[in-house]
Amino acid sequence: MQLAHNSFVVVADGRKMMLLRNEGDAAYPNLEVVDVDAQDNPADRDQSSDRPGRSFQSFGLGHRSAYQETDFHQLEEDRFAAGMADILKQRALRGEFDALVVVAPPTTLGELRKHYHKAVTERLTGEVAKDLTGHPIDQIEQILISS
Repeated sequence: MQLAHNSFVVVADGRKMMLLRNEGDAAYPNLEVVDVDAQDNPADRDQSSDRPGRSFQSFGLGHRSAYQETDFHQLEEDRFAAGMADILKQRALRGEFDALVVVAPPTTLGELRKHYHKAVTERLTGEVAKDLTGHPIDQIEQILISS
């Protein structure tokens, strides 16, 4: 993948976002950290207190049903992705970048796509469906070059 000079690269998952700028050129990217945001999002078992509810039908054939339990961990990750999309929108409207590459796991990428503003999609030059938030920047550069 070619990264033009001054391109923004967002490396994110549902809990952490790194906003990077390519200070190098397309052949030799040099990603520099612009912003980092992270949230504490404990596992769902640590956030929920109850077991799923049950519904009983008192007449007829006596059907029983279990309600789907809310996954609070996933809800927080989805909110974080929506917040990232808003940050990208604000930066795009201020003209802070002309090209954008988003690197995120498939579920986070899907949630981000729901919230992209037109100003962001116009600048979006690539997406990579991988979780690279735990990788050092030099490895991220190499993975993007080979993508």
